[in-house]
Amino acid sequence: METTKTKLASPPAAADLEEMLNSLPQHTCSWSKGKYTLHKYQGFWSHRKLLEVAIPAQQSFKARPGDVFLCSYPKSGTTWLKALVYAIITRGKFDKSPLLTTLPHNCLPFLEKELEQIVANQKNSCFAHVATHLPYHSLPESILASNCKMVYIYRNVKDVIVSYYHFSREIAKLTMEDAPFEEAFNEFYQGISLYGPYWDHILGYWRASLERPDIILFLKYEDMKKDPTIHLKRLAEFIGYPFTIEEEKAGVIQSIINLCSFENLSNLEVNKSGCSNGFFGIENRLYFRKAKEGDWKNYFTDEG
Repeated sequence: METTKTKLASPPAAADLEEMLNSLPQHTCSWSKGKYTLHKYQGFWSHRKLLEVAIPAQQSFKARPGDVFLCSYPKSGTTWLKALVYAIITRGKFDKSPLLTTLPHNCLPFLEKELEQIVANQKNSCFAHVATHLPYHSLPESILASNCKMVYIYRNVKDVIVSYYHFSREIAKLTMEDAPFEEAFNEFYQGISLYGPYWDHILGYWRASLERPDIILFLKYEDMKKDPTIHLKRLAEFIGYPFTIEEEKAGVIQSIINLCSFENLSNLEVNKSGCSNGFFGIENRLYFRKAKEGDWKNYFTDEG
């Protein structure tokens, strides 16, 4: 796994950043019919637009001990984790929760997209909740050096591949016939995917969690689906919002589980229409496909 960082004394000027991006290795995914190009930076693949924010953030972003970072590889349960965390920190507003009218991704900002918003949030509060797909070794130095907490969610790799394939294919507006799953699988297997290689991504956070278990919480998507109550309590306590006995008796935990369930969120009008914030303008519906374990069985052979 590549862990060497490109050290920059300060955020690069626009011209320097442009030159750096132009010098990076590029790969146009074969399955995308030329519509999906990735750049390799510090050992992982990403979109140019994401790197245009991520690279300056590595040097300019200043994390604080009270900040909480929600980390994940794409299509590993990020939308659900964001919804759960937002519901935890805003509980008591279930009837008027912003989650009823706002895409979860627009409730908690994304480091590689909304850096300016995150900095503004920091000025208005003593801490911030931020999401990122960056590998551990590519996080801003201030995050790695601080005692801010990180929550990492991971998922069965086969379901990740299937979900990633459909998400990327739909963004590229390609049919399954035009974008063969086999080609997408082969590239993913070779480590060529957004924020891939996949196993390097998981290993980076897992190794860090062994060294700093009080700072990094590892959550398995399938375990959370199986017993959401236990893991929601664990998550709330870890990020500093533990449930009181009175709240548990009042059914607050179950209310959050219901609010953030796939069945509820996917049927909200806001999540069936419109586009998310940010420069990609991704349709909200694409964040809610199935959320089922084992969907990979419909795409893999017995030998797969």
